[in-house]
Amino acid sequence: MGLTIAYIIIGIYSTALILIFMYSLSQLNLLINYLGYKKRNEEAPKFNLLDPKEIPFVTIQLPIYNEEYVVERLLDNIAKIEYPKSKLEIQVLDDSTDESVFETARRIEELQKTGLDIQHIRRENRKGYKAGALKEGLAIAKGEFIAIFDADFLPEGDWLKKTVPYFKDEEIGVVQTRWGHINRDYSTLTRIQAFALDAHFTLEQVGRNSKGHFINFNGTAGIWRKECILDAGNWEGDTLTEDLDLSYRAQLKNWKFKYLEDVETPAELPVVISAARSQQFRWNKGGAENFRKSFWSVITSKNISFKTKFHGVMHLLNSSMFLCVFIVALLSIPMLYIKNTYGHLGWIFEVTSFFIVSTIILFICYWFTYKSIQGSSFDNFVDYIKLFFTFFSVALGFSLHNTVAVLEGHLGKRSEFVRTPKFNINSITDSWKGNKYLAKKLSPNMILEFALMIYFLFGMYSAVPLNDYGLFPFHLMLFLGFGFVFFKSLTSKA
Repeated sequence: MGLTIAYIIIGIYSTALILIFMYSLSQLNLLINYLGYKKRNEEAPKFNLLDPKEIPFVTIQLPIYNEEYVVERLLDNIAKIEYPKSKLEIQVLDDSTDESVFETARRIEELQKTGLDIQHIRRENRKGYKAGALKEGLAIAKGEFIAIFDADFLPEGDWLKKTVPYFKDEEIGVVQTRWGHINRDYSTLTRIQAFALDAHFTLEQVGRNSKGHFINFNGTAGIWRKECILDAGNWEGDTLTEDLDLSYRAQLKNWKFKYLEDVETPAELPVVISAARSQQFRWNKGGAENFRKSFWSVITSKNISFKTKFHGVMHLLNSSMFLCVFIVALLSIPMLYIKNTYGHLGWIFEVTSFFIVSTIILFICYWFTYKSIQGSSFDNFVDYIKLFFTFFSVALGFSLHNTVAVLEGHLGKRSEFVRTPKFNINSITDSWKGNKYLAKKLSPNMILEFALMIYFLFGMYSAVPLNDYGLFPFHLMLFLGFGFVFFKSLTSKA
C-alpha cells in the first residue's frame, strides 16, 4: 500500500470520525437540556373542554394502505376516543389496492350507524403517497385541528383531552406525543427498536423542544392546527418523510411545536427484519432528502439563533451518521495495516480516540433516557449495558442498508414510498408467519452484508499476526451485527 493511498485513507477515516464526534457532542448538549428541563404546571392558557363553547372541532385522519391485519383494531380503537361527537369527524384515507378495502368499508358502515361521523375516503391513484392522501383529506376536513394516526397506533380514549387544550396558545401549530410500544419485549429486534425510539422521544424531542430548537412531527400520534399546515405550504410528497419536511417549513414560519413526553401513544413495532428494513430505508433516505431541501433555508434564516441552526443541521444530518459509521467500519481494517506498516504515522491514530469518546458520550446519553422509562435500579443498569451493546452491534449491521438510503437521498434519486407491513402482534405468543405483505425476495444488499460479515471476521483474525487488538472489539461487534441482520433477513421471508 503506497504512502499516498495511506494518507487518503487516513484523511477520509479521520473526517468521518470527527463528524461522528460532533454528532455525539450535539447529543450531549441535548442531554444537558433534557436534565435541566423541569417538569412544571403549564402556565400557558388552555381550552376548557368542559365548556361547550370552547370545544374546537377536530378531524382525525387515518392514512392506510393494505392494512388487512390491523385495520379493524385501528377503527375499533379510534371509535373509543372520548370527544363530543358533534365536534369530531374521522377520515379513513384508504389508498389500499387489496381486498382489505371491503373489510374497512364494512366496519366503517357499522360505526356510522352508532352516530360516529366517519368517512371512507378513496383516491383513484396514490399520487404523493401518504402526503397526497393527507392533503386530499385536508381539503374537505371540517376540523380546526387535525390529529393523525398510522394504522399501528392505539391512542388512549382521553388522547384528545390531553392534547387539544394546548392549542389555546395561538402560536402553537403542532402537539406531538411520545410513542409507546405494545410489543417491546417480543424479540431482540423489537427491544432494539424500542431502545432507539425511546432515546429519540426523550433525549432528542425534549432536549430540543425545551430550548426552542426545531423538533419534528413524527408522522403520527400528533395533532396539527389546520391553519399551520396551510400556512407552511401544505403536505408535499417530494420526500419520503413528509412529516419532517412540513415540520421544518412550519417552524421556519415561526410556528411553535409542543412536545408532550408524559402523553404516551401505544403502537406496534415491526417484528420482522424485512419490515424494519423498509421502515429504516424510508426514514433514512427521507432524512437525507430533507437535508437537501431544508438545509439552506435553515442556515440563512434570520428568525432563529445560531444554536437552533446548529441543532437543526445536526437533526437533518441524523441519518447521514450511518454513512460516517459505515466509512469508519469499512476503512478500519486498512487502517489496522497502515498503523503496523508505517510506524512513523503512529501519532495520527490518536484520532481514533474520537470514536471511543463518542461511544462513551452516547452510552451516557442513552442511559439517562433508558432509566427515565425503565427505572434506574442496578438490575436495570445491567440490562441496559447488554441492550446498549446489542443495539450498537445491530445498528452497525444496518449501516450498509442505511448508507444506501442516505446516498440515494443526497443524490436526489426518487423512489416509491414503501409502507411498513403491520402484523397485529400484541404479545410474544402472536405469530407473524404467513403475513402476505412481507417481501418474498432476497435483496442484493443481503449478499453484501454476508460478505461484510466475512470481511470483519478477517479483521478479527488480522489482530493475531499483527499483535494489535485495539480494534478487535469493534470488529467483533461489526461481525455480530452484520451476521444478525443477514441471518434474520434469511429467516424472515414469508
